[in-house]
Amino acid sequence: MSRLFPTPPWAAGAVLYEVNLRQYTLEGTFKGFQAHLPRLKEMGVRILWLMPVTPISSLKRQGTLGSYYAAASYDRINPEFGSMKDFAGLIDAAHALNMYVIIDWVANHTGCDHEWTSEHPDWYIKDEAGDFTERNGWQDVIDLDFTKQEMRVAMIRSMQGWVEMGVDGFRCDMAHLVPLDFWQQARSKCDQQRPLFWLGECEVAQYQDVFDVTYGWAWMHAGEQLVKGKISITEMYGILNGYEREQQALSLLFTSNHDENSWNGTEYEKFGGAARAMAVLTCTWKGMPLVYSGQESPNTKRLLFFDRDTIAWNNPPQLHEFYRRLLHLHERAAIAAGETFILPATHEMTMAFFRKKENETVLVILNFSSRDQLQLTISHPWLQGNFENLFSGLQHRFQSEEIFEVHGYAYIVYVKQG
Repeated sequence: MSRLFPTPPWAAGAVLYEVNLRQYTLEGTFKGFQAHLPRLKEMGVRILWLMPVTPISSLKRQGTLGSYYAAASYDRINPEFGSMKDFAGLIDAAHALNMYVIIDWVANHTGCDHEWTSEHPDWYIKDEAGDFTERNGWQDVIDLDFTKQEMRVAMIRSMQGWVEMGVDGFRCDMAHLVPLDFWQQARSKCDQQRPLFWLGECEVAQYQDVFDVTYGWAWMHAGEQLVKGKISITEMYGILNGYEREQQALSLLFTSNHDENSWNGTEYEKFGGAARAMAVLTCTWKGMPLVYSGQESPNTKRLLFFDRDTIAWNNPPQLHEFYRRLLHLHERAAIAAGETFILPATHEMTMAFFRKKENETVLVILNFSSRDQLQLTISHPWLQGNFENLFSGLQHRFQSEEIFEVHGYAYIVYVKQG
């Protein structure tokens, strides 16, 4: 079954970067973040995902600044970040660098004093007492009623307004809580303006008919279980292979994002010494990698969600070169569109596989344990030839069978030359 909507060509092989504007700079503004665009471009980022840019409701606000995801309007800009002119300037600056900007769209619910609560109270779900209500346990939002066609039309009109401003697509929050036919309507209308990129926060198979990329939550959780010895490499491969076999859309592969960092811990809390090996896997397996604000620094703290908590940047970011090499590799055909060949596991916590497309071949070896000096024998015709170590730059000529010594938490990537 083919997807209803084609993915825009500029998204092929792209890496997504999630921008937490509030915490990114001391200013916490569009202009403050804009200064980072050249660095991110050089690092290999092509698509910028901005967390919601709309104003935040005051009623039932959590913390001092509230949740990005409790919108007070779908059409206005959050003054905390600057003006609409500042936002347009950021988009223009990104486009000048051949980068693309998508914004977070929160369709399932609004903040408790959103404009529509007074203008169109009938557009909301009500409880038995006739009051606004919410069905998922969040304290500061209320649910919209998608049986109201007028509401759907108004929301899509708002989305089209942001497209007219220059945004290149949407990251759709809790997409599975919203009827699929709404997303079909929204994409049909918005894509008439120009081809857009759509990321859905869900893992429901039917929604992949609309979204270009959907979340790889199962993989991320499995990675944490793997490094803690609770599942096997075979089970991990099962999840990854399932993404390739069963999905029409690509999977978003990540070790952190705004929810994970704030509520469940940094990648270093979850994966320990294997955090970088996991990052390598996100960038070398078939899918779209996500880098969250500050991971390249690296950021080792949980960022507050409802208050200011600026990222403590290393200058220059310590992992910039690590990510630069990985993100540019991801653009190569072998990674972006190649086939995968899994090599037999020599040790229970190691993973080795090839990615290949025509003359391009990449070998990836990962050790998710602290076990040192492991000997891995790899035998395959694709190994024959001249390879370069992605991280050291050293050249190697391999035969079709080689023994590799792998240290604790090692990540080894070889790229075939010519």
